[in-house]
Formats: sequence, structure tokens, C-alpha cells
Amino acid sequence: MLEIELNRTGHHTYLLDGDNIRLGLNYDLGFSLKDRTENIRRVAEVSRLMMDAGLIVITAFISPIAKERQRARNIIGSDHFAEVFVKTPLHVCEARDTKGLYKKARAGLLTDMTGINSPYDAPSNPDFVADCREMSDTEQSVRAIMGSLIPSLQRAP
Repeated sequence: MLEIELNRTGHHTYLLDGDNIRLGLNYDLGFSLKDRTENIRRVAEVSRLMMDAGLIVITAFISPIAKERQRARNIIGSDHFAEVFVKTPLHVCEARDTKGLYKKARAGLLTDMTGINSPYDAPSNPDFVADCREMSDTEQSVRAIMGSLIPSLQRAP
């Protein structure tokens, strides 16, 4: 929805997420700590290239390791990076899980599932927090992000 709103307001964007990245660029990676680290590194490098072409790049990934989020910020550049923490209780994540991954993890059929059998380092100082307990819907979160972050983002040199 953020990408749609940015496009509607005249911004050129690209959305990178697990579905489009893991089908091609990162098809060879799983969900181990080593693979998650490499996944985020590759995403950061591709994001930087797209930013150099003038796009606003939205990356929608579970990035459970604080050190790797900082590494992505360093690759992209702090002036062009905004960390949005979508703060969502685990039970809400499970209720929204259309792929059934949490159910599989709870049944022991899936390992390395963030929040179940793999840790998550909550951001200590994100640029924006979209707290699902306080925001009633996705549209409200998008409006808040647009109002807070988009005016301050600069294009890559």
C-alpha cells in the first residue's frame, strides 16, 4: 500500500520483498542465520543500485538481526535509509499468516521461524514505529509513514 500511495503522489518506486527476491536473486538461500545475513546484504546492495537510478526502494523483509539491519543502513547510507518497525504481537502475526508458516513452525515442521524457534532483535531506535496495537488499519500506517518519513528522504547522489 505504501508503494501505491507513493506512486499516486508522483514518486518512482520499487518494492522488494521475500516473494520477488527469493524467486530469483536469492533462490539459493534458506532461513539459517548465515542465509538470512546474506539475504539482507544482497537486498541492501540491490536497493543501493536502484536508488542510484533514482527510485525510492521499499524493502519489506523480516530482518531479525540488529547487526544486519545496521549493515544494510551502512551499505545504503544513513541519509537514504529509514528503518520502519512494524510492531506486531506474535498472536497477530499468526492470525494474519496466509502461508501457514507459523502453524508449521509450531508443529515442528519448520525451523528457523522468526518469533517461534528463531530470535528477533527488536529495533532499539527505529526511524518510525507502526504499532499495530495503536493503528487501526494499514491505511492509517501508510498515512503516518508518508507524513513522517517521506519528506525527509533524500535521493542518492
